[in-house]
Amino acid sequence: MIHPTAEVQSGNIGEKTYVWQYSVIMKNAVIGKNCNINCHVFIENDVVIGDNVTVKSGVYVWDGIRIEDDVFVGPNVTFTNDKLPRSKQYPSEFQKTIIRKKASLGAASIILGGIEIGAYAMVAAGALVTRNVPERALVMGSPARVVGWLNDDGSKMTEENGVFTDAEGKSWIQEGNILKKV
Repeated sequence: MIHPTAEVQSGNIGEKTYVWQYSVIMKNAVIGKNCNINCHVFIENDVVIGDNVTVKSGVYVWDGIRIEDDVFVGPNVTFTNDKLPRSKQYPSEFQKTIIRKKASLGAASIILGGIEIGAYAMVAAGALVTRNVPERALVMGSPARVVGWLNDDGSKMTEENGVFTDAEGKSWIQEGNILKKV
């Protein structure tokens, strides 16, 4: 379903995807099936969005951004794609940003260009992400820092004596800024 007030130039939108009021989707954007693109969203040309993705209101998805399957993008999340922005001066290539499967970006978080958000990771509301976020990490703050590790469903793993236990009872340890299964 495409709302009559939306401007959708792309023919690359999957079945059962909803595009709500006053959204704009440029000609070369690719959006998967069963997505929910809320009102007042702008999606530029060199963007690929997977299946089952929710993009809440007030989000602008710029060239170079890739969003994999089952990702949640909260309201007013801000993406950037140009490290040295200047009016009317465009880089030869925009920064590439990748949001891996099942990640969640909290409301009003800011994702700088060239960042990769790992699978199952969660960025807290209002966080400023200035570097890559590891798989399963919960990050918050400005700049964002890892404050916990997550199960597949987004709940926090329990921790005892440096060992994290997931919802299935499997053990994980943190090595540097990465979580590894024991």
